[in-house]
Amino acid sequence: MPEPRHTATRPAGLLTGRNVLVIGAGTRPSDDPKAPVGNGRAVAVLAAREGASVACADVSPSAAAASAALVVEEGARGLPLVGDATDAGQSSAMVADALRELGALDAMVVNVGIGLGAGLANTSPQQWERVLSLNLTAPFLAAKYGLPAIADGGSIVFVGSVAGLRAATDSPAYDSSKAGLFGLTRHVAKEGAPRGIRANLVVPGLIDTPMGREASARRASRSASFTRIPLGRQGTAWEVAEAVTFLLSDRASYITGQSLVVDGGLNAV
Repeated sequence: MPEPRHTATRPAGLLTGRNVLVIGAGTRPSDDPKAPVGNGRAVAVLAAREGASVACADVSPSAAAASAALVVEEGARGLPLVGDATDAGQSSAMVADALRELGALDAMVVNVGIGLGAGLANTSPQQWERVLSLNLTAPFLAAKYGLPAIADGGSIVFVGSVAGLRAATDSPAYDSSKAGLFGLTRHVAKEGAPRGIRANLVVPGLIDTPMGREASARRASRSASFTRIPLGRQGTAWEVAEAVTFLLSDRASYITGQSLVVDGGLNAV
């Protein structure tokens, strides 16, 4: 399936010589031949375009391989890694493999998430645990094992959601887990600061990705929200990736413990 290509900006070499691990680098499968790229894959490709070598980790072997191949197409080194980010042993192994194969690790992006349940009454304890495991425990594990492995002066970026700012969905587990990322980001920033390692959170709004389209199909309220976006449209995964790449780069050298909302003004107006 051909992937949409990002041509809005000219590469500036923001990540030249850097080694980046992207956890959740795949894109959700879709039967739509015109399906948009997902956030994780866009981040991997744009990081490569800006000069980085990229380890593309995903629970799906085919998704990891496809993202790594796109990184190689950009003229960079792409390394596919497979692992379950919710499993402590596999999370640790992904970091160790990226460090060993790339020779050093300068940055990490954590892009994972799922939403289950509909209201408190229709969210089972099992669904709650599943969502919290992927949306909050997995980023915790990535930080736990990634922070010691990242070189001094490096960067960590988590990808969250505007659902962490307000009760934006029907899933109490999703909203709660995304809210928890704000606290995790601040804590990682505090622990990383003595070594000059920055940690920040990108907070996407209504983004046109395969996961976003699936959510819109399930919830009419999500589609209705499009008309309330001040900029008049959904965002793209490439625009999320631009924010992530900025925070990974030296242009954000004095920014840590912060959240960067990418939502077309939805939560501001």
